Amino acid sequence: MASDFIVIGAGIIGLSTALRLLEEGASVTLLDRREAGCEASWAGGGILSPLYPWNYSDSVTRLAAYSMSRYPEWTAALNTATGIDPEYQICGLVILPPCDPEAAVNWCSAHAVRLTYLSSSHHGGLSWAHINDEQGNAQALFLPEVAQVRNPRLLQALYKRIRQLGGKIIEHCEVQELEISGQKVHAIRTPSEKHSADQYILSAGAWSRKILGEHALNLAIKPIRGQMLLYRLPGNPLCSIVLQRDLYLIPRRDGHLLVGSTIEDTGFDKQITLDAKNRLSSWAEEILPQLKNTPLLKHWSGLRPATPDNIPIIGPHPFLENLYINSGHFRYGVTMAPGSAEILVNEILKRTQPFDVTPYQRGWHPSE
Repeated sequence: MASDFIVIGAGIIGLSTALRLLEEGASVTLLDRREAGCEASWAGGGILSPLYPWNYSDSVTRLAAYSMSRYPEWTAALNTATGIDPEYQICGLVILPPCDPEAAVNWCSAHAVRLTYLSSSHHGGLSWAHINDEQGNAQALFLPEVAQVRNPRLLQALYKRIRQLGGKIIEHCEVQELEISGQKVHAIRTPSEKHSADQYILSAGAWSRKILGEHALNLAIKPIRGQMLLYRLPGNPLCSIVLQRDLYLIPRRDGHLLVGSTIEDTGFDKQITLDAKNRLSSWAEEILPQLKNTPLLKHWSGLRPATPDNIPIIGPHPFLENLYINSGHFRYGVTMAPGSAEILVNEILKRTQPFDVTPYQRGWHPSE
């Protein structure tokens, strides 16, 4: 029996979209080329905020803020329903120099976001030389309301909840072709069989353009590799996320510490590299000296779906009337997941949107 919807891609965006549809009473099948949630959604760090939000357009920060506001209730409901705790927690974000305090203060003031300078009582095990200038003046910024989530556990909770609600998840099922005629998708061809539904949603991240083929039009989504390291430290020396330039430290509740991440335009190459390992570990040891005697537990990479202006594409295909897309979230798929799912389902069901969503539908024609 055909589903109401087929969602192509079972990462954080596809899973969140499928859950929202199931909650509306639709029947949903998800297809993924590998295991559900094992690509960029798993590989990221789970920071629930754009890094340096004052450097992004309103289209990025508006969607991020809306989605972030959904997280407490969303993760609590998932925990209650599945028994899997996504470990949502407000931990704050320390921004080390160099940064632009004036831009930060102006943006935070305009958007009612709390911002302070980091005090000595909140620096934890950080090297003090990176927090103050030579005269001892505070230079590091602190955003106390920034939260994080443990993204692998969030993915596990979503997977379980979708199955509880009757959703079908087919893994190791790579889409080879969309069968299209009369401006509609009629089926999806995979290596073993065809799958049909009334409507289709593409949430395949970095692979979205490849799947669409000639129907991608001017869709500009491409893979950007990010490499990460994992340590475990006793005593949780950090209580907040630490950011400097594009690199960050993310402390987990159980003492694990993530170090990330690189931004590499290498196509679909997911190889981890010694250069990236050395760069990340050297920076992390400089910021948190006790890492110098701590063994590295793991080193991995993921391919993020990047767009030219970091604005995701959420909405209907311009010409294929039963095909929608929810993709291109770059570094903020986890951050934007619940909000993006809500926006797309509102679009499908012709409901009023919480704000102007036209910026997320221009990605098919970025030159306009």
